[in-house]
Amino acid sequence: MEKKVEKVKSVKGELRVPSDKSISHRTVILGSLANGVTTVKHFLKAGDTLTTVDVYRKLGVKIEESNGIYFIHGVNLKGFNEPEDILYMGNSGTTTRLTFGVLAGLRFFTAVTGDESLRKRPMRRVLHPLKLMGAHVDGREKGEYLPAAIRGGNLRGIEFFNEKSSAQVKSALLLAGLFAERRTAVIEPVMSRNHTENMLKIMGADIRHEFSEGGYRVEIRSGKELKPFDIDVPADPSSAAFFVAAAVIVPGSEVVLKDVLINVTRDGFFRKLKQMGANIEYVNHREEAGEPVADIVARYTPDLKGVSVSKEEVPSMIDELPLLALVATQAEGETVIQGARELRFKESDRIKAVVENLRAVGVDDVEELEDGIIVRGKKRIKGGVVDSFKDHRIAMGFSILGLISEDGIVIKDADCAYISYPDFYRHLESIIER
Repeated sequence: MEKKVEKVKSVKGELRVPSDKSISHRTVILGSLANGVTTVKHFLKAGDTLTTVDVYRKLGVKIEESNGIYFIHGVNLKGFNEPEDILYMGNSGTTTRLTFGVLAGLRFFTAVTGDESLRKRPMRRVLHPLKLMGAHVDGREKGEYLPAAIRGGNLRGIEFFNEKSSAQVKSALLLAGLFAERRTAVIEPVMSRNHTENMLKIMGADIRHEFSEGGYRVEIRSGKELKPFDIDVPADPSSAAFFVAAAVIVPGSEVVLKDVLINVTRDGFFRKLKQMGANIEYVNHREEAGEPVADIVARYTPDLKGVSVSKEEVPSMIDELPLLALVATQAEGETVIQGARELRFKESDRIKAVVENLRAVGVDDVEELEDGIIVRGKKRIKGGVVDSFKDHRIAMGFSILGLISEDGIVIKDADCAYISYPDFYRHLESIIER
């Protein structure tokens, strides 16, 4: 589906974007490990998160939904059932890698597979350290890919250097550590998303962390019974980012984004916009099950300044970097994004997609780096036709840029936005003033 987004007078209004996917996954996985019933409001009902629900039901966990609220009847660490069939993980890497951590501690056999895309994604980064802990694991191409099989139990804690600061690897090892003798420690050069640690802490796990010159260290010991919890899942900062960007670059705009997760490992985009001089503030601060939450107020800012993004800053804004490059077209001076080679291995090569599409809408002063992008502002957005490359974040980002384009921007395959945000275009239309 092609979608044309044209210049508007302003964007004004209040939105509650979809709930956070990372936290929604973890409410099911960790809630299943608790001794009692965990209650989840605003659970994100999307393909990947519903896969997690299905998988844990097949492991013997009773999960009910009533009036939009999920009730997860935790079975403690020893109440899981050996599945009668292969566990199908669909397209969800989070479900797969975190669940391997749980399965490593269970004294039974499980086989795991996924769809064509998931079967091409690397699994050895998780399975190898779990093997070091004592789990019996194997998979296609020496454990690199699904299908894979695991027989758990008799785990011993290890100390593991998480070189790529992968939150999924860290989470899998912490979950396996709940079943292991001795402590399990994970060290990262830069702290990755810490939702698993936060949730385990409120559940009463024996977990602690510290920062040092060597990076971030978290360790866990087994032996503590996990308590259930109640949570109202906050809104996804990655989804909120598009509307914050719109407010900042469209003259006369002001938007309020409700209930947004502002965890320091996830709000790097907002902090970087503030560094550019953007008129953004957090109001109504509060905490939800160990996670910081706030409403975000964003207003038009005509005097944005270019900034630099370093390798150390990338993890906290990796999904929003393409959007940051688009905002940078409206900033004075040069914006340099480096250390983000991972962008080339997302749903599309996002570095290439951003550079090619910016040139297609009249922004020529943009440079493609091996690991990032250089954008030189302040530029008129003439408009034209862009290719989303069937990547939801590229489609949504250039839709936002279309709001200030002279001739409008036509986005090819714009319906791919539905992958992460089914109501994106409806929500965008609701705050547009023409």
